[in-house]
Amino acid sequence: MGKRKIQKGPSWVEVGLGAVLALVLGVFLGAAFLIVKPVEKVKDIPKDAPAGAVYYIEGTRDYGRSSAAEDIRKKFLEGESVDLTEGEINLFLGDSGDKPSKASDKPGDKPADAAKMISPGSLNARIHAGTIQFGMPVDFNILTIMGTIIVQTTGTFEKHGTEFVYVPDSVMVGGCPVGRIPFAKDLVLGKLVFTRPIPDDIAAAWSKLSSVNIDGTMLHLRSP
Repeated sequence: MGKRKIQKGPSWVEVGLGAVLALVLGVFLGAAFLIVKPVEKVKDIPKDAPAGAVYYIEGTRDYGRSSAAEDIRKKFLEGESVDLTEGEINLFLGDSGDKPSKASDKPGDKPADAAKMISPGSLNARIHAGTIQFGMPVDFNILTIMGTIIVQTTGTFEKHGTEFVYVPDSVMVGGCPVGRIPFAKDLVLGKLVFTRPIPDDIAAAWSKLSSVNIDGTMLHLRSP
């Protein structure tokens, strides 16, 4: 009789690697499920909101104060202290999302946006309970799967070094709190929310501010 061949099972390294891959896959699938979870756009949070429900309240747009907003901009650029409502902030933000590309004149050519996997919409601000929320709809077209998700972040301003920066307390992509995922928060803020460069004159005036505070429904920008 020949010798019986002994079959070896997986090594501890292989078992560990398999466990790590399974964990990563589980986290990815869980995050994907939460991202596509519907976010309801409301005017107020329902008193009987079910646990785990995610809502989005959009800030107002005060179009009737466009002339006043331009006066505020002028004062700010001249180094004066100014106070802003969320409606005025949204006038300044304007259409901060990517605008659709013009259709090609050539038959058979697709618009440039048709090839985009992710297209951020208009940025919107809302001031509430001493914090400021920035949010926007984001259209996606990934592997023939198309849809729209709401990205929203809430936080305050803090002085880092010589300038004030926005510091988020929460960042939500759909129903997924990406602030808990390493590196995801900065990626979402830089690639989806704050995509437009700040004009040089605004950046220069902002760098000279002595304080940035949110009080009630107002954003106070104080110059020295």
